[in-house]
Amino acid sequence: MTYIVNDACIACKYTDCVEVCPVDCFYEGENMLVIHPDECIDCGVCEPECPADAIRPDTEPEMEKWVEFNRKYSELWPVIITKKDPLPEAEEMDGKEGKMDLFSEKPGEGG
Repeated sequence: MTYIVNDACIACKYTDCVEVCPVDCFYEGENMLVIHPDECIDCGVCEPECPADAIRPDTEPEMEKWVEFNRKYSELWPVIITKKDPLPEAEEMDGKEGKMDLFSEKPGEGG
């Protein structure tokens, strides 16, 4: 089992989760985070920390696409271990549907 970040993170990018991760398996894109599925130790401490409810266990239905999505971008983006401010539009975008249209493949700064 692993945890994944889904599209609820897009345009919010809260980083409360990275502070509690004991293995530093979060990676930062321009407007979202992902979890490297091979590095995640399934501890689950990140899930309740996400204000956007974007972190889910891969055991939920239809999560395989998100495992592969997280794997792909965690191999391209820099690791993030430090909490940062959310994106300026985070409050407005939190809970919105259909945010994949806003997804950016660009890496974040990491750190």
